Amino acid sequence: MMKSKLTKKQRHQVKSRWYYIFWGTATVAVVAGQVYVGTGYRIMSEAFHRVLDTLIIEVEKEPYKKDGYQFL
Repeated sequence: MMKSKLTKKQRHQVKSRWYYIFWGTATVAVVAGQVYVGTGYRIMSEAFHRVLDTLIIEVEKEPYKKDGYQFL
């Protein structure tokens, strides 16, 4: 009787190979999605900084005067 309980407990912990394939695939999919989103965010951020840098350079290059005051 003791042996059957021990076998039942051990059997309960055994996972099929499809369990590991499923969770491995799910983990890879989540990590790949995070890398994809992070890469897109980095590219968008660099483009945004280029636009801001261009605006700042243009404003600094061509100051104009109006009524004796200089605007940047």
